[in-house]
Amino acid sequence: MDNKISKDARKELLEALRQRYRKAPKGEKTRILDEFVALAGCHRKHAVRLLGQSTPALSGCPDVGRRVYDEAVREALIITWEAADRICGKRLKEILPSLVDAVERHDHLCLDRGVRKRLLSASASTIDTTAQADSE
Repeated sequence: MDNKISKDARKELLEALRQRYRKAPKGEKTRILDEFVALAGCHRKHAVRLLGQSTPALSGCPDVGRRVYDEAVREALIITWEAADRICGKRLKEILPSLVDAVERHDHLCLDRGVRKRLLSASASTIDTTAQADSE
């Protein structure tokens, strides 16, 4: 569908209609939605999502995820990955508990409880991503 108004005008319209839309009964919501779709030129489902949000979505700003695995976990993962002859993340995930015990027993690694817990909870895809980043 063609946008019939500018982005700034669409944003202003959205802010003006959002509160009315959220408080309106079903019949009124349908009318507001029809008007917004006609003016903004977007799909109806997209308009429902935009109008139903409590706060506008920040466009252009990627979501910054919380980093669970710190440098200590990354280093421990690399040591165990190297000890396992750089096997894939799926296989390493399965043998990680026994491998960590063996590496600690032979004094190649000494982990505190928190680091050990986070290391053993790492997913296979996280293991692969960390291992690939290290090998490049």
